[in-house]
Amino acid sequence: MANRVRGQEVETLFAVDNVPQIATTDVRSFEMGWQLEIQKEGYLGETSDRRDSIYRGVSGSQEFHFENKAIFNIVTAFINKARRREPGVQINTKATINFGGGTKARVVVPDISAGEIPMNFGSRSDFGTIKFPWEAMDAQVI
Repeated sequence: MANRVRGQEVETLFAVDNVPQIATTDVRSFEMGWQLEIQKEGYLGETSDRRDSIYRGVSGSQEFHFENKAIFNIVTAFINKARRREPGVQINTKATINFGGGTKARVVVPDISAGEIPMNFGSRSDFGTIKFPWEAMDAQVI
């Protein structure tokens, strides 16, 4: 038996001002990464570059199939945040990873900003998808 985590053990959620926005199991994918950049500098008399790194924050995306118009509340929240229509709007995302044996890890990403939000209907037989690519300053694993 493998102890690796599958997608079926991961739950994701968006919250606007700490109010959960989507209660759906139609999450197609969740992806995130910690953005680190390696810096190199070469000096005379040395045979290899010196290396350092800088932390640039986190980025990720979440893709959904959607079954009602509630998904557009999140789209509107991102647009309002970008246009600064509602001062102080904070959009957070969270992924709960359920490991075997009952342990959990929660990855909380506060105050995310979105890029282009594509909506796609690939063909007559495909379900509609909407994808939220995002970036933030940091994430916490609790």
